[in-house]
Amino acid sequence: QVQLVESGGGLVQAGGSLRLSCRASGFIFGLTGMGWYRQAPGKQRELVAGITSVGRTNYADAVKGRFTISRDNAEYTVDLQMNSLKAEDTAVYYCNARPLGMDYWGKGTLVTVSS
Repeated sequence: QVQLVESGGGLVQAGGSLRLSCRASGFIFGLTGMGWYRQAPGKQRELVAGITSVGRTNYADAVKGRFTISRDNAEYTVDLQMNSLKAEDTAVYYCNARPLGMDYWGKGTLVTVSS
């Protein structure tokens, strides 16, 4: 059974930093692409950052240079380091896994950036 559990969200002032972590289980993590998505109130869920099984990364234009995605295949975790946070980064952040082409999601963690 695939499980994704996010942690690390919270309230932070604009310009601050947060680190999100996602712990995965139930699939072969080292062979699976992972990602972080977010959904702000009234908006569609959007990709924030992705990382392939071999560590290749991609980022949404809005977060390039501020966010960094990383993975630890031994620990089955994928992290999102978020720096220079802005009010518009406020959203629920979801961890995503795509083993064998099927999408799985965590329950999300709320990030609130106060201006």
